[in-house]
Amino acid sequence: MDLTIGPNPFFWSAESVRSFYTGLADAPVARVVLGELVCSKRLPFWQDEIPQAVELLQAAGKQVALTSLALITLKRERKLTADLLGMGVPVEVNDLSALHHIPEGVPFWVGPLVNVYNEGTLRWLARRGAERICLPPELPMSAIAVLAQVAHAEGVALEVWGHGRLPLAISGRCYHARLHERAKDSCQFVCEQDPDGRDVDTLEGQRFLTVNGVQTLSQSYACMAEHVAQYRDMGVSALRLQPQSVGFDAICHDYAQLLASELSAATLIDTLSAAHPGMQFCDGYGRDGAGANWRHSISSA
Repeated sequence: MDLTIGPNPFFWSAESVRSFYTGLADAPVARVVLGELVCSKRLPFWQDEIPQAVELLQAAGKQVALTSLALITLKRERKLTADLLGMGVPVEVNDLSALHHIPEGVPFWVGPLVNVYNEGTLRWLARRGAERICLPPELPMSAIAVLAQVAHAEGVALEVWGHGRLPLAISGRCYHARLHERAKDSCQFVCEQDPDGRDVDTLEGQRFLTVNGVQTLSQSYACMAEHVAQYRDMGVSALRLQPQSVGFDAICHDYAQLLASELSAATLIDTLSAAHPGMQFCDGYGRDGAGANWRHSISSA
């Protein structure tokens, strides 16, 4: 089992993007998916960084793929998607309409925003050309075990969500802009003010969700460290980590040590908790229970 870094869903400056991928070149990760996942309006601000990042990461020995948008709606977004294949690296499909631009027989990856919930879907994608599939984070362990067997039989590498805020929904509307009393078309890129998303609490003041442009995320950060041994037994090939703006290099190193059995899950969690005291963790889908209870169960272990 190794590590895959998913596409950064947040809006960072070109300088931040450059620094992030420069750091990843030295990180103990096997592959990186980059590109714009959430909002095509952001892309002109940092798209010039993509070719350099691809070159840098490949020179460092990483496998690289470019993500499609999670929701392709406009003519220019269809053109952007069609152009992805011309970059010379695999495309990670996060909206199935992207398959229209990938010829039969050309290998591609499938990201966690595609609902691969059953054996039939996985087999169809594999025979269409998928060579890697990252499962949606909400699948229970029993389903992952079944899909891992099918993936193995079809020769597909299977990934699962390992760390990061869970992607819950993508919308045609931008709640982030609405929060600032702006329309989507005149958002003035307000999501740039929140490099890890804008937290949303309930009316009772409970921590609830995070908005990131047109995307809704969990406010808690999934941390599946305690389930790695189970994933390994199932035949899962990679753990996916979602970028965050602070301390990500250390997070990559900690998870790499965990996979190499040089660090226990409990120590990793303690390290994460100490380095990110405001970060709330969850792993409810892994435990088949309420993710909000996870932190309590760890502290009482």
